[in-house]
Amino acid sequence: MRTLRDIPALRETLGEYRQRGQRIALVPTMGNLHAGHLALVEAARRHGDVVVATIFVNPLQFGPSEDLDAYPRTLADDQDKLAQAGCDLLFTPDTAMLYPRGLDGQTRVCVPAVSEGLCGGARPGHFDGVSTVVSILFNLVQPDTACFGEKDYQQLAVIRKLVEDLHFPIEIVGVPIVRADDGLALSSRNGYLDPDQRATAPSLYRTLCELRNALEAGEPIATSLETGLARLRESGFEPDYLELRDADLAAVTATTRDAVLLAAARLGPTRLIDNLTLTLPR
Repeated sequence: MRTLRDIPALRETLGEYRQRGQRIALVPTMGNLHAGHLALVEAARRHGDVVVATIFVNPLQFGPSEDLDAYPRTLADDQDKLAQAGCDLLFTPDTAMLYPRGLDGQTRVCVPAVSEGLCGGARPGHFDGVSTVVSILFNLVQPDTACFGEKDYQQLAVIRKLVEDLHFPIEIVGVPIVRADDGLALSSRNGYLDPDQRATAPSLYRTLCELRNALEAGEPIATSLETGLARLRESGFEPDYLELRDADLAAVTATTRDAVLLAAARLGPTRLIDNLTLTLPR
């Protein structure tokens, strides 16, 4: 696996792949990789001839009180994991390279509607930062396909709309959530949990499972969500939100069948997110 740190070298190398007619699959990450990220690499291998991963801790998607400085930087370990997973090329730019005019002078990309509410409401400006850096990476790499995890359900929806609205010729592949044996969705932020919090954390997934069963059995939505919020608080979480949306993140109506439960909750200082899809009864 090659590691490149500057844009001219990246473009030159990608040009060589294209001259050989190879299909390029992109996996954007912020590093501190775990099995969920490696599942993205595996999916990319199935959808492309060449797998390009990026590691960039994007300051635009962190709020003023969030964990940008504390976010783990584990490049050497990440390189080993990517190489073993079959990644061909790793691009690791720094902030000055991607945002040469600084953050305040950076052109930003806003994806309306789908980025509002949920994590977009709890983290103002977060999805503008995501859509901006993803647009930059799409422009630099010009992949044929790109893989994103379904754990960040709203982010995946934002990226799909971004690609559609800006006419990027890129296939977006959603990769299912990878979970620990106890059901906790894998996340780089799980490393912030102390042992007691780690033991409590799977309650988020278990609560979603219980709500899914209740909703599919016909329990009223408002009742289920109130019950779920109470259970999360009893377990020690501080919920940011617990919502039921349709599969496109619009409001649920009487005719909605395909739906998704979405939750974000804090356990101590750590913010965890998760989701489950379900089918509402007629």
